[in-house]
Amino acid sequence: MVDVEFRVVSERRDGLLLALGQVVIANGFTLLRQRMLNSDEGVVLVMVVRGPADQLLVLEEKLGTHHLVQSFEASPYEGAPSAPPPVARANGHNGHGDGHAPPVATPAPAQAAPAPAGAAPIDLQRVETLLPQLARNYPNILLQLVALERELPPAQREATLRYIGQRVGAWVYKRDFALGGQLPLGDSVRRIALPAMRQLVQAELQDDVLRVRNSPFCHRGEHGECCHFLRGMLGGLLEGQHGGNVRVVESQCRNTGAETCRFEFET
Repeated sequence: MVDVEFRVVSERRDGLLLALGQVVIANGFTLLRQRMLNSDEGVVLVMVVRGPADQLLVLEEKLGTHHLVQSFEASPYEGAPSAPPPVARANGHNGHGDGHAPPVATPAPAQAAPAPAGAAPIDLQRVETLLPQLARNYPNILLQLVALERELPPAQREATLRYIGQRVGAWVYKRDFALGGQLPLGDSVRRIALPAMRQLVQAELQDDVLRVRNSPFCHRGEHGECCHFLRGMLGGLLEGQHGGNVRVVESQCRNTGAETCRFEFET
């Protein structure tokens, strides 16, 4: 289960809580608390909800594209809800959204994968702010992620980019592949991971090993394998079929002199 705080700006107060509350409940979540006030931006509604992490993507999509919602923001709920500040209007969303919503999916914000030894904690607030932007821009997100990588302290890079990758991968799986049947691991890699990765990079499959020729994360001046986002995304894509039982390993990387970045899958 995951607790999330939503901040919504709307031009309309009457019926807003009822309409959005019904969306929350219909998607298997519980509305823990809410409050509404007027601001210069319009009517601001803050809702704290609890529900299954693997349904959070669906809920975000429906709330973010609801006809009453002008702007939308989500963040992990870690205590009493703060006073709702003016919410920045989402780019391109004026009641006629493009159908994209924040890629908020498994793993839940409070269940981020443990950081490698010596790594700094993930800045979850920064991640939650970035995810809606990635959803709107997808699949044109790699330049944005490379820019983030440059800004992050070295101790945060691997854990943060893997976590973002897992969230994006889970979102893409839910959006594009969730209606398919249960597949063996090899078929999941071929039918889900490979086509999803080809939206971003030049990828091919050889003997159940996924190879990427043009990862933008290579040659960043780091030691060892460095395609943390791609590895995380592959894990997120496969979790929809196999839960947390799949381990993705970057066994070779162009950053270390290999011809391609090589990803292998273990159960």
